[in-house]
Amino acid sequence: MSRYDGDDAYGRDADGGVAGPERTFAALPPARGRAFARSWWGRAWLSALESTALDSGQLKAGRRLARAGAVGAVSVRPGRLTAVVRDRDGTAHRADVLVQELSGDQWDRFLAMAAGRAGHVAALLDREMPTHLVEDAELVGVDLLPGPGDLEPECGCGVWDHCGHTAALCYQVARLLDEDPFVLLLLRGRDERALLDELGTGHAGPAGHQPGGAPEGVDAADAYATGHILPPLPGPPLLPDAPGRPPSLDTEAAPVDGCVDPEALEFLAARTAAQAHRLLAEALREGHAHRPVEPEPTVAQDAVRLAAGCPPASVAARLAEGSGRGREGLAVAVRAWRGGEAAALAVLDEEWAVEGEAAARACAVLDAAWEEDERPSLRTHANRWTVAGAPVQLRLDRAGHWWPYREERGRWVPAGAPSRDPATALATAERAAGTDAQDAHARGGL
Repeated sequence: MSRYDGDDAYGRDADGGVAGPERTFAALPPARGRAFARSWWGRAWLSALESTALDSGQLKAGRRLARAGAVGAVSVRPGRLTAVVRDRDGTAHRADVLVQELSGDQWDRFLAMAAGRAGHVAALLDREMPTHLVEDAELVGVDLLPGPGDLEPECGCGVWDHCGHTAALCYQVARLLDEDPFVLLLLRGRDERALLDELGTGHAGPAGHQPGGAPEGVDAADAYATGHILPPLPGPPLLPDAPGRPPSLDTEAAPVDGCVDPEALEFLAARTAAQAHRLLAEALREGHAHRPVEPEPTVAQDAVRLAAGCPPASVAARLAEGSGRGREGLAVAVRAWRGGEAAALAVLDEEWAVEGEAAARACAVLDAAWEEDERPSLRTHANRWTVAGAPVQLRLDRAGHWWPYREERGRWVPAGAPSRDPATALATAERAAGTDAQDAHARGGL
């Protein structure tokens, strides 16, 4: 955003009449060590200045003054820039730069052109002035950017050509243009509010085009804030009964080495449709707008999410290798994901020291969970409490939930849903371990 102080005002001409809308920008800080213009339109502005001035020494003096922060507040109104610029000795000079305003006919042609191209409105709302907007304006006979000789200087110091003071003003304005190209359009005769109003209601584009049509690529926040030029947002979509089915990619021909694996692509498309269906269902639930936004999954988490979707054997093998977990490790991670997605996966993977207040709370909860004569003997390591002599374990997450784990073929695996009560979580782990023991005994007796 630009350093714009207050709302648009209307300046006065020499006779005291209304001269047109005016914007005043606070003095900018010194610009040492940086270019005055980063945008292409800001550089075009400086090119017009540097090709006009006859004395390169005055341009250098202007750059020094602008870099030192010697340019005061800048007033911008149709056809004129004004600022007080101070010399190194503190002497103040009023500097003005005049720019030719566009005629009414030129503005009509520009507005009709811009209203017919939704992307131009979107670019302006994003504080951008793409080259194709300027080129399209030139095609209808409108020069937005100044050319050589278009920046006419006036200064109280008495120099007839561009002096250091008017040059400093132009360099400072290049910084303003970088942040807001509407500064240039105001100089040409239209302030931002009037321009957007005219684009929204006053000028029709090509046949069949509605001037308030939604621009392509408008940022959602900007679209919401600019209802006067954009149509109302549509209502929420209906939730389909089931995720969409992607088209089959089976072509009877074997895939060429190095090309995309059709089987893997079909699986990814199906999982994407399922994820989109789930996200839409959540978004349509009451109160969704007040829920916190879930963080994007990491690549490692997404590999487990995909593996939880029952991929073909070839895809599962690639996920196991690419995730670095191996086949058995990925299988355990999938079990964790199905029990609690990213939170459960973090409990499987992370080992963290329970210290300070967290340790005090954990000890208090454990002491209160059992009667003294029923409390199991627990060995503690980091956030994990293992029952002595039994293949069961409790794991504490950072939110204070206790997760049941059991030992299976030398590996700790999730054993059920978490609980705030460690006794409940441990009972879940013991039931899972007991069921495994019974299954093993039954298999041994067959």
